[in-house]
Amino acid sequence: MYKQKVISVFVHGGRFMDPLTNGDYPRNMHDFVGGRLPKFTAEESKMLKGSYDFIGINYYTTYYAQNIEANYQSVGFMSDARANWTGERNGIPIGPQAGVKWLYIYPEGISRLLNYTKDLYGNPTIYITENGVDDVNNNASSLKEALNDPIREKSYKDHLKNVLRSINEHGVDVKGFFAWSLMDNFEWGSGYAVRFGLYYVDYKNDLKRYPKKSVKWFKQFLRRDSHIKVEDNLVRDAKRPRNA
Repeated sequence: MYKQKVISVFVHGGRFMDPLTNGDYPRNMHDFVGGRLPKFTAEESKMLKGSYDFIGINYYTTYYAQNIEANYQSVGFMSDARANWTGERNGIPIGPQAGVKWLYIYPEGISRLLNYTKDLYGNPTIYITENGVDDVNNNASSLKEALNDPIREKSYKDHLKNVLRSINEHGVDVKGFFAWSLMDNFEWGSGYAVRFGLYYVDYKNDLKRYPKKSVKWFKQFLRRDSHIKVEDNLVRDAKRPRNA
């Protein structure tokens, strides 16, 4: 049976957070990796504990996960996690798929991840260092069509709403949120095939930049304009003190 999983704590979160919080890798890494896992000296462990000013979290998507038996013939980073990941269950995706195949839009996941991090690691100060959604770079689209990005606007609204919920309802210490990205750019393995930017970059015309429609909403949100029409009342709620 697949279970919803915000993040693989073994592969991503725990291997960083446990040493920074407890001075050692999590127990499951010791169990699964065994003698291949580097060991901290007592001095290194002492230096690691609490050696951060804040935690930066990049959140894009959520997968379902299923436990699998260890495969001792295939030893490596992914196989050590002993889990299968998928964005679908019973043929139904966990959320709308973005431009890249791995990104399913699931805003609730960011709230679950923030709450989990607070509960497990003593409520560290957190900055959302990356969050965003892409669309395919369609050369056949007109500039007007390319600037119309309702999916991106809705995604930011929904993710920020869930961040705010974690702050107000769960007491998570989130200090900032960085959108990925300000403008279209070269995206790792996808190159120029997808666009994450709030600003459209015309790669064929001297890299001219144009604000997409989502920029208007984002600017109004950052200014906390009271007249902005937001279905979830995000701007109004953002003005409230945390303990209100």
